[in-house]
Amino acid sequence: MKALAMTALNVELPQKQPALRVVPQPADANVHGDVFGGWIMSQVDIAGAIPASRRADGRVATVAVNSFLFKEPVFVGDLLSFYATIVKTGNTSVTVDVEVYAQRMRLPRDTVKVTEATLTYVATDANRKPRPLPALG
Repeated sequence: MKALAMTALNVELPQKQPALRVVPQPADANVHGDVFGGWIMSQVDIAGAIPASRRADGRVATVAVNSFLFKEPVFVGDLLSFYATIVKTGNTSVTVDVEVYAQRMRLPRDTVKVTEATLTYVATDANRKPRPLPALG
């Protein structure tokens, strides 16, 4: 069995404010310290919902995970930074790209891009029905 090659070591963090920063704990990982993909997915959803709910000026619901790619493993103790950018809006929907970087807290202190995803959210009203996005301005 061939070992997976680690790639993209020591990348630079984007020069913008992250939507979310978090350090995974042992409860978020298997017995070997590898963080569960589902845990990462939930954090990506939270990070993507932040700019979506700001643009919607209220409640949003996740309606699609358009793409999701795990590029590198995540380990307990990594400092994860989630960068979320709105890439498209519709009448009721907001599509967000999320990039996740891990700053390895062990030596050497590498920074790697670990995940990238695109999610679509829909603005909802008090009855959880789709509603139009407010006008910009």
